[in-house]
Amino acid sequence: MMKSEKFKVFVINPGSTSTKVALFEDDIKIYEESVSHDADVLNSFDEVNDQLDYRLDVIKALIEQHGLNLENTDAFVGRGGGCHPVPSGTFEVNDLLLSDIRNNVGRTIHPSVLGVQLAYEMQQKYGGRLFMVDPICVDEYTDVARVTGVKEIKRRAESHALNLRGTAMKHCKLYGMDYKKSRLVVAHIDGGITIAAHDRGRQIDCNQGAGGEGPFTATRTGSLPLMEVLDYYEGHSSERSIAQMRHLCTGTGGFVSHFGTSDADEVYERVMSGDEEAKLVWEALGYNIVKYIGSMATVLKGRVDGILITGRYTRFTYLLDYIKDYTEWIAPIYIYENEVEQEAMCAGALRVLRGIEEAKIYTGKGMTH
Repeated sequence: MMKSEKFKVFVINPGSTSTKVALFEDDIKIYEESVSHDADVLNSFDEVNDQLDYRLDVIKALIEQHGLNLENTDAFVGRGGGCHPVPSGTFEVNDLLLSDIRNNVGRTIHPSVLGVQLAYEMQQKYGGRLFMVDPICVDEYTDVARVTGVKEIKRRAESHALNLRGTAMKHCKLYGMDYKKSRLVVAHIDGGITIAAHDRGRQIDCNQGAGGEGPFTATRTGSLPLMEVLDYYEGHSSERSIAQMRHLCTGTGGFVSHFGTSDADEVYERVMSGDEEAKLVWEALGYNIVKYIGSMATVLKGRVDGILITGRYTRFTYLLDYIKDYTEWIAPIYIYENEVEQEAMCAGALRVLRGIEEAKIYTGKGMTH
């Protein structure tokens, strides 16, 4: 049954270096805050789950500082990760989902595993319903998209699904399109980069950004030639463990490897000042992005209604011009400077609260098959 008064929704979005929260009344955002965390503080925790109490204290401090009234909140929504792969949509958090996230059965190396756990703590205090919307493990791949050249190794879905799908739905609403009838390539370009093919309401393929597939980023190596990787590891095996190599893939690759910094603005300044090495690496970043945009266009058989670019790297005109130069022949390009993760979480909750769609129920392993 739909209620006449406004719905109140509180969303929690933990990222690699920040925790974002927002409070909505229906579609209207009445409060938003992003708290940056010192890298040394986060690195002092052995595991991502160990950050839970620290980040919870940050959220509680914000609520007290700004006098937020969360009584009678209709829904708390946490960014999702760490569970088994699921189809897109809004999930009502049950005991199994919460347990799988806490145990990180999805092997997610990202603070998104904290989102639902943090939202659960708030919901236990204030009441209301508890949701997860489009977690990073959204998996709507065809079976053929999972196969690799090693029988025991399958491609795993892991992406910025929340922003990718949210941007696609925002675009369709703006241009009077039906998302479930549209074919789009959506690229999230930021500290992490994932580029996805959306085919009539389903994200059917995407590079596994945090898993070492796709363009390199500020801290990630992206796809690498395997034989050279083996040679590199063999040459450094006395000083590098498997754990250190994993850290190279996700934390000290990309700009950090080339320049000793993950600050994209700093690298961009070097490009603009005429630094030839920085210019080459920056162009290689764009080159890798356009290759993956092209590959996702082929997944859609070239029938692409639009290429959507979102994420904070849209502030770099030089990069956008490069992408346009290489890909605008495929389809019209649309730039969405601001990510829509908080809005997408709220929208997913509202669709359920308003009775537009039913909440999905998490059943564990095998949901996508």
